[in-house]
Amino acid sequence: MILKGKQTKLRALEPSDLEFLYELENNSDIWEISGTITPYSRHVLKLYLDNAHRDIYEVKQLRLAICNELNKVIGLIDLFDFDPKHRRAGIGIVILDKADRNNGHGSEALSLLCNYAFTVLNLNQVYANVGEENQASIQLFTKMGFILSGVKKDWILLGGKFKNELLFQMFGQ
Repeated sequence: MILKGKQTKLRALEPSDLEFLYELENNSDIWEISGTITPYSRHVLKLYLDNAHRDIYEVKQLRLAICNELNKVIGLIDLFDFDPKHRRAGIGIVILDKADRNNGHGSEALSLLCNYAFTVLNLNQVYANVGEENQASIQLFTKMGFILSGVKKDWILLGGKFKNELLFQMFGQ
């Protein structure tokens, strides 16, 4: 199965993605989304890339590069907390450069990965955890058919203040 849409392609991570991964993982503006609190070295990220080929059933996650029509990597999309017994997984998405956002790549990438999750992995549901103030992600997941299922009160501590996190779910057909 090729994960390719009209303008967006999802592909496995490659060793050549090291610099993109380094820039993304060390961008403190998105640490709140990823739960990161410390920078990553190129060495650690290279080790991660060396093991990125491992099977989702073994490592319980899948990370794919989001590429534009020029095959340039613009972001990452993940399945995490993969649970084949209960047939569910979390889903996360980030597009690094603001210039690459709001042009259909995020929604197409999300559509491609959800289709893969439901048809190939036979999942019953995927879910997303979204900060209450992250209007772009709320809009994306809502537009793509995710249902707001709950609010996790005071879930994220950031800058000395607690913030709520929203739980969105999408169910397969």
